[in-house]
Amino acid sequence: MAAPTFNQLTINSIRPVTGNTEDGVALTFDVPEPLQAQYRFIPGQYLTLRAEINGEDIRRSYSICSHHTDEPLEVGIKCVEEGQFSNYAKTLKPGDQLQVMTPEGRFTAKIGGVNNYLLIAAGSGITPCLSIAKSVLTDEPESRITLLYGNHNTDSIMFRKDLDNLKNQFTERFMLAHILTAEKQDAAISNGRIDTEKLNQLSEHKLIDPTSYDAIYLCGPQAMTEQCTEALLALGADKERIHFELFTTGKTQAAQQQTKKTRSKDKATGTPVTLVLDGAERTIQVDGDNETVLAAALKAGLDLPFSCAGGMCCTCRCKVAAGDTEMDLNFSLADWEVEAGYTLACQTRPKSNNVILDFDAT
Repeated sequence: MAAPTFNQLTINSIRPVTGNTEDGVALTFDVPEPLQAQYRFIPGQYLTLRAEINGEDIRRSYSICSHHTDEPLEVGIKCVEEGQFSNYAKTLKPGDQLQVMTPEGRFTAKIGGVNNYLLIAAGSGITPCLSIAKSVLTDEPESRITLLYGNHNTDSIMFRKDLDNLKNQFTERFMLAHILTAEKQDAAISNGRIDTEKLNQLSEHKLIDPTSYDAIYLCGPQAMTEQCTEALLALGADKERIHFELFTTGKTQAAQQQTKKTRSKDKATGTPVTLVLDGAERTIQVDGDNETVLAAALKAGLDLPFSCAGGMCCTCRCKVAAGDTEMDLNFSLADWEVEAGYTLACQTRPKSNNVILDFDAT
């Protein structure tokens, strides 16, 4: 598996994700022929966008929302208050260029066969689910999708026209339910939040059957994802069939601030850690009490692969080839990977001397 790399791509078009461009934008990119193989993706994967904003190197991950072969490469960006990249994105225009990392991510649905999927999303969590729904419904003529999508009100629904088009095109195979918190709908079951009570209600009314799905995909805030996972398990869903992706954990911003803060430190003190990347070795000093391996590497001027810096995206995955380490947080590595010695550089601190982290391990 090739290491993720950045390439400069040109923005082809920009459109609002709701009826208001202030809410966010969707960007499509031109991918030159020599790079097209590198940007082939599995529905559900994301792109990391990189730009210098007010003198800072800012990276943010955004899920691909297009069909995996028949549409231009597109990501949806929802604006958040004080969001450096999301507000910067509103200033972009067709013809501008961005550094775009090759696709990454494990929240994926491989295309082929006959499947029955349940997708549960809130807010901007719709973006990977939209790609999955488009690709599955178009390329698997006997597959079915049920999508529960939570929002504040109708005006805040991202990609509403895209979803309406899918519903009109695949009437018999696509069940779409909008769950709104601040706008009363005719059906009482469509009001409120997507939580334990809501899933129980939907199950009682036989609108969902958690035991019947080949896979269940959850994407949204951490609280919703955790609560819905527990509810689905209680309703009989197979744990191995539940997949989730977090966009925020409440700790992501603090992690990003920590990486920026340690970049400015000049004194090289701490424990020596050897990093193996693209066949080359580099030893850095990591002050494990105050910084992670990723933060120390950035301070030393190394360009390690990373994106969220919050333990969610797995871009900085590496293997502990020697020594002892510990992780602060882990929202993306599977149990078997942790047991096999894999770790996340953005969350890893050395606990012994002679630590070696191998980014080339697969």
